[in-house]
Amino acid sequence: MNGIKSAKSALISVFSKDGLEPIVKKLNALGVTIYSTGGTEKFIKDLGIGVVPVEDVTSYPSILGGRVKTLHPKVFGGILNRQDNEGDIAEIEKFEIPQIDIVIVDLYPFEKTVAGGASEQDIIEKIDIGGISLIRAAAKNFKDVTCVASVDDYVEFLEVITKGNGNTSLEQRKRFATKAFNVSSHYDSAIFNYFNQDQDIPALKVSENNAQALRYGENPHQKGYFYGDLEAIFDKLHGKELSYNNLLDVDAAVNLMGEFKNDAPTFAILKHNNACGVATRNTIKEAYIDALAGDPVSAFGGILIANKEIDKETAEEVHKLFCEVVIAPSYSGEALEILKGKKNRIILVQKDIELPKSNIRTCLNGVLVQDKDLKTDKKEDLTQVTNNKPSENELEDLLFASKICKHTKSNTIVLAKNKQLCASGTGQTSRVDALRQAIEKANSFEFDLNGAAMASDAFFPFPDCVEIADKAGITTVIQPGGSIKDQLSIDYCNENNLAMVFTGTRHFKH
Repeated sequence: MNGIKSAKSALISVFSKDGLEPIVKKLNALGVTIYSTGGTEKFIKDLGIGVVPVEDVTSYPSILGGRVKTLHPKVFGGILNRQDNEGDIAEIEKFEIPQIDIVIVDLYPFEKTVAGGASEQDIIEKIDIGGISLIRAAAKNFKDVTCVASVDDYVEFLEVITKGNGNTSLEQRKRFATKAFNVSSHYDSAIFNYFNQDQDIPALKVSENNAQALRYGENPHQKGYFYGDLEAIFDKLHGKELSYNNLLDVDAAVNLMGEFKNDAPTFAILKHNNACGVATRNTIKEAYIDALAGDPVSAFGGILIANKEIDKETAEEVHKLFCEVVIAPSYSGEALEILKGKKNRIILVQKDIELPKSNIRTCLNGVLVQDKDLKTDKKEDLTQVTNNKPSENELEDLLFASKICKHTKSNTIVLAKNKQLCASGTGQTSRVDALRQAIEKANSFEFDLNGAAMASDAFFPFPDCVEIADKAGITTVIQPGGSIKDQLSIDYCNENNLAMVFTGTRHFKH
């Protein structure tokens, strides 16, 4: 009535034997009959513990090179029978099916095999059939059976059977069943996603088992979690734990700096997912100083990222600023000691790994999925639409501004000069407002906009933006083009000696 079950038998068939020995010894000490197969059977025998081969139960050998071992009614009947069902009891007695109370199984390492670049044949052979079937059967029948489907659960299971002297509660078995279905669903998702690389079947399968509870979400009254493997992309050298907002800003910083990965020393400072300072210079120290000059007010509490090693001289400058996170591909020993001077400052080493190529976000009662904007505007993409042509230096500034613009919230305008972000207008409801915000901000930090470049994430529906830019001293413009009134903007530029190029690519970022 209370759901307590005493285990008399266990089926153990695992790929990895790590951590299995203490469980086998405990089950043996409890008088539990152990059934097993292949390598696991040998492992148990080598411990000097008695084990019944599954072949003795099924009267059938392992066949097809081990592809079929446990797929037999005497195995699955022993797992799936309902111990409170008279019909089931009669049938297992009639067919001499042994009762199985515990199933300990893991799965072939499919994801690891794929990640290791194995051949398709090797990958296919790592699609588990018997194991996944045993897991599903045992988890389904949790009222009577305990299912342990991962080495990660060995410690908990050992504690349960030790404290319970071989007994388990219904609540405990249901918990293990829940974990087992998490294992099976994740495994099937990984297999589907591998096959669907070439098929493009419109189905979304997202499964992440690495969960990190955050202090809170965007605000203290919201719960927050990160699902993923941060250690795959960063080595965390110092500081407090990353928060929900930190992670959003770090993501924005990494994606922005990806545009400058192979460029000369470049430093960026971000706040609320937008760049407030970016500069490319001959040294990383110069890049930092000029990035900070872009908006020293917003830089307070910001996220800093560099595309080159941070040296002692740069660290000394950075240390003067209160900042949440510093990211770089490496640090000199002296720089690291300086930056560690602030206890809570998070210091990350970014590893060179490939990032996902799609974006996923919740929307209404579903999700939106899209390809990432992986298009970076290059010189060969540009169409000269005005009589006045930009110089080589001006072209460099236009492309520099375009890279930043692509990673700034729409509607946006970015102003740059000499490979330095002068200001940007971010997240405005009109492009004119974005431009006015950018000009006002640049002026407030005493930037000389004469000869500056302007980038827009989308086309100008009217010539008002180029006119406002012209009056502020801006002389070159980069934009996608595509408005039915493009000619009006082109005409204004021609009449006032501005140079404008079209990219043909819009870079909205909502």
